[in-house]
Amino acid sequence: MVVVEDELSDELSRVFAALADPTRRAILERLAEGDATVNELAEPFAMSQQAVSKHLKVLERARLISRSRTAQSRPCALDPERLDRAAGWIARHQKIWADRHDRLEQHLAALRAKRNDA
Repeated sequence: MVVVEDELSDELSRVFAALADPTRRAILERLAEGDATVNELAEPFAMSQQAVSKHLKVLERARLISRSRTAQSRPCALDPERLDRAAGWIARHQKIWADRHDRLEQHLAALRAKRNDA
């Protein structure tokens, strides 16, 4: 079980590292609209095609995108499975944090009530 957890942790680390960069998030937003080539993805950015390709490699390693080969081009496609897993991780931890916050709030309210009774 530890191996699976470590693999998930590594996967999440790659996903969150990839999402940490605003250019990569913009690329993912564009790919949410449909597949695109490197040239199409590079258009809105003031950077070289090589720089965009480096960002795409990070997204590929995180398995957030996939690339296929059609004739001369290699279109990129969004692979939402890893985003869904990251969102699930966030949702689970958000619930844990919210529950802890609620318990702290209850504890503080009890302390205030004790102080007011004294």
